[in-house]
Amino acid sequence: MKLKLTRPLAFFDLEATGTNRENDRIVEIAICTILPLGGRQTVSYLINPEMPIPAESTAIHGISDTDVADKPTFNELAPALFDILKDCDVAGFNSNNFDVPMLFNHFLRAGLYWDYSQFKMVDAGNLYKIKEPRTLSAAYQFYCGEELENAHSAKADIWATVDVFEAQLEMYNDLPDNVDELALLTNHGKKILDLSGKFGYNEKGEVIFNFGQHKGKLASENLDYVSWMYSRDFPQDTMKVCAELLGFINQPS
Repeated sequence: MKLKLTRPLAFFDLEATGTNRENDRIVEIAICTILPLGGRQTVSYLINPEMPIPAESTAIHGISDTDVADKPTFNELAPALFDILKDCDVAGFNSNNFDVPMLFNHFLRAGLYWDYSQFKMVDAGNLYKIKEPRTLSAAYQFYCGEELENAHSAKADIWATVDVFEAQLEMYNDLPDNVDELALLTNHGKKILDLSGKFGYNEKGEVIFNFGQHKGKLASENLDYVSWMYSRDFPQDTMKVCAELLGFINQPS
């Protein structure tokens, strides 16, 4: 791999009961970890979501209630998955928008805080949209010259994503050769404050609101609104940002 890795880079893909990152449930996960010295380590699991899988979701990924009836629940797998991802940067295809937030919320429900401030997130899907705006199947055809078979199988998708990513690194000589800069590029130059996107940064690096009546305004100048948010039921990582803004906990240096 052309990329210079200082620690493992874990590509992962999820299949789920639906597209709601907070309320739907994972039915399959595949993780392919690229090691700094070379080589891949891959694991994949079918997961019992403890809820019916809608027919429209089964039509996409092919996983039915029968397929997962005797499989472990996410909570049963959570410690092992958390351990696999520990000390890794992460990557995927459209993963910043879907896979990372969904997995984050699953870990929360399992009593584990997956602190994404401690790792970088590289999104080969965003990189592809920046360079060649199409789907994973089209990306695989474009970069690898082959048809993607078994699309929407987590294992097939994640192997295809790794192959697409490696081909991107070879094709575009102007790409960064380190995860820090590549994570920033595939996030469109933006640093992530909370996964639901309620907060963001302006051009000066100041925290602003990304929603509601104060969208685009400085959070520091509207602490009454931050306080209102803190009294409501926002996701835990959003509440952590609120607490830092209100001075309840120390902000990271």
